[in-house]
Amino acid sequence: MRNALPSFKGNSVSSVSFWQKLETSMRARDSLLCVGLDPRREQIPPHYATLADFNRAIIDATAHLACIYKPNIAFYEALGRAGMDALRETIAYVPEDIPVLLDAKRNDIASTAQAYAKAAFEDLGADALTVNPYLGADGVAPFLEYEERGVFLLCKTSNPSAGELQDWSQGGVSLYRHVAQLAESWAGGRAIGLVVGATYPEILAQVRAAHPNAWFLVPGVGTQGGDLEAVVHAGLRADGLGLLINSSRGIIHAEDPRAAAATLHRQINAARKKASLSPALSERDAEVRLLSRVLYEADCLRFGDFVLHSGAHSPVYVDMRRLVTYPRALDIVARSYVKLLNPLQYDRIAAIPYAALPIGTAVALQTGDPLIYPRHEAKVYGTRQRIEGEFQPGERAVLLDDLITRGGSKLEARQVLVEEGLIVEDVVVLLDREQGGTEDLAQQGVRLHAALTLREAVDSLAGLGLLDSADARRVRDYLAGEP
Repeated sequence: MRNALPSFKGNSVSSVSFWQKLETSMRARDSLLCVGLDPRREQIPPHYATLADFNRAIIDATAHLACIYKPNIAFYEALGRAGMDALRETIAYVPEDIPVLLDAKRNDIASTAQAYAKAAFEDLGADALTVNPYLGADGVAPFLEYEERGVFLLCKTSNPSAGELQDWSQGGVSLYRHVAQLAESWAGGRAIGLVVGATYPEILAQVRAAHPNAWFLVPGVGTQGGDLEAVVHAGLRADGLGLLINSSRGIIHAEDPRAAAATLHRQINAARKKASLSPALSERDAEVRLLSRVLYEADCLRFGDFVLHSGAHSPVYVDMRRLVTYPRALDIVARSYVKLLNPLQYDRIAAIPYAALPIGTAVALQTGDPLIYPRHEAKVYGTRQRIEGEFQPGERAVLLDDLITRGGSKLEARQVLVEEGLIVEDVVVLLDREQGGTEDLAQQGVRLHAALTLREAVDSLAGLGLLDSADARRVRDYLAGEP
């Protein structure tokens, strides 16, 4: 069993890094299972005299299956000295070949952060620590000074309100993506971990595609609704590692913790095997899946039998106006437009009324670009202007709309802008219905940029299990012009 480390700073006494120890443990146990030692005192059976006794029983029952243990310090601090003594005893009892990740989410700067690091790594003897990156590099560096220890930065967590901060974006890059990028630079070429929740596997896939070698601690499977198979497929590295799938209450407070751990271990490995047979998602594929899911959940994409304005029948109905009711979905959609806009040269965004106006506003708030919009018809009073908002003839405008079927409405809106002296050579849309719009625009020298196609959305939703095969086939046949 391990002992608490003597006082040190810089390199640890051991020459084996946390990351080496973790990988060895994973391979020895063929495991990605992280057991969270977060005991609720009121749920501990009365025959355990102390919290440490209960934890020792859990460790004895699961040490052949768990590649790592993760005690959350809050449950021990809440019990005062007795709780902290139990934490020390628990960490010391974990077999030496299994690392311990202390979940404390520490962060501060200078001597305070150094004190936090010393407490975790030297006094308690933890091998790794969760750290909150909100204070920037100053708040992370003191923990990284312990070169043989591990650091996991909060990146995209699984709690419901996480998006209030973590989804904030600039230039189309969300805060959680920015944190992942910073983590690599702060680590200076060494390994570093990220906490990425299980509740949106498409986001997990995005981060994995951008950071193929990173280590992810993944909470939220089971109790918070994360889908295990989707998580493993989205986050598994090419070497079959890179993921720590955490379970706390589902194991330690189960009627039979050994059996619960064995079941989850088996399920994880079945998902690993299945994921190894499927190609990893590219960053583009991950973004398409995310957009498809949020549009489906906002009911912007509906499937069935719909009568269109022309009288024709369609197996899909698209209504992007519903995005105004779903701020989070609108924010994700706006970020996808920003990515389309980044490589383009323009002075102003011109949104086509009406569905694209709230989208254009959301995009302009992210990019800081001025927004204008062409009216369907000129005012018959006041200024009688045809375009709302300020602009100067000779400026370049990029036309923004929610979707494209044929190019007629886009070219009509463009004509209004061109007649007022603006240059318009690009159209950006969220969804291309793939029914001739690209070709119509190209004939007039206008380029189309779409975040996703209807076929991509259908394929993604079918792959996610949100669209049954019959509905997916009907849409594909419809797009192919088959009856």
